Amino acid sequence: MNQYIQSKQEEFQKAIDFFQKEIANLRIGRANPNMLDGVLVEAYGVKTPLNGLASVTVTDARGMTVTPWDKNLLKDIEKAIVEARLGVGVVNEGEKIRISIPQMTEENRRDLVKKLNEKMESARIRIRQVRDEVKDDIERAEKDKEISEDDKFRFIGELDEEVRNRNNELKEIRDKKEEEIMTI
Repeated sequence: MNQYIQSKQEEFQKAIDFFQKEIANLRIGRANPNMLDGVLVEAYGVKTPLNGLASVTVTDARGMTVTPWDKNLLKDIEKAIVEARLGVGVVNEGEKIRISIPQMTEENRRDLVKKLNEKMESARIRIRQVRDEVKDDIERAEKDKEISEDDKFRFIGELDEEVRNRNNELKEIRDKKEEEIMTI
């Protein structure tokens, strides 16, 4: 791998990591604490992530409980979960909040697959942007006589191979998530 691709490895990986994080929040019909990762609660005058204020426990395949460490925040946590519009049932039981995940319909599953594909396309766009940056660097180096024309074509070939590998990695992640979504 040439130094131009090497210098952008972290950015390629960030695109894939971001995609994985984005799709972790997609509801698949089963209880998953990651669903609540994006929920911010107004607590003590500051927006705080839910997992910093309470423990989240999976009770069964379609249920979770959220137990706040400070019982005074129960109403704020309930409000934040409802406002996050996760498509879940929220019940305040006084000491904790019970979350129930409704059964998914075929239409819900198809909509989630569409969202999944949109998120994958965003990640692919980011990978293409990084590819364009690397390609510009290689062409600039050739123009400035830092590398030969043969090296330029070899480096661009290596770059295309790297992009192909990264896109395949995204596709594998997407396929696995689609299988989870479509499994009843």
